[in-house]
This record gives sequence, C-alpha cells and structure tokens, in this order.
Amino acid sequence: MPRAKTPRATTPSNKQVLTMPEATSTSQPRKASPANPQNVDLEVQVRQRAYELYQERGCTPGRENEDWLQAEREVMARQNHKQSA
Repeated sequence: MPRAKTPRATTPSNKQVLTMPEATSTSQPRKASPANPQNVDLEVQVRQRAYELYQERGCTPGRENEDWLQAEREVMARQNHKQSA
C-alpha cells in the first residue's frame, strides 16, 4: 500500500531577486569618475549590452547573471580588439 504524502514545511525564501534596469535608465550613462573613467565606461557598455541580451530573450527574467557575463565577454573582446589594432 502506498504511503500518504506529508505536506512539506514551507519556509519564506530570503533570495534576492535581481532585476534588469529600465530602458530609460540606459539612456543616461553614469558620469565617469576622474580616477578611472575607462572602467566606468566599460561598466556602462556591459550594462547596456546585458540589457540588450535580456530584450533579445523576450524580457524573460531568470538569466540576469548569464546576460551580464556574456555582455562582459563581448565588451572585453571588443576592447581587446581595439587595443591590439
């Protein structure tokens, strides 16, 4: 005879949900700090590309980290290509 299923205890999740920036926030790039403007510019490019990847996927949540890492790879590859040319 099969055993009866017991209800699982549910505990509130403390997971932090990451969200992609709104489309309007990418149109206003951050101001570069005088100390290292190149790093801030790269971050803006990565942020913008990650948002583009998110949009290309149909704006479905859940792959923010993958989008960010892919955007970093693409931006860094472009940057390295510019420096070697």
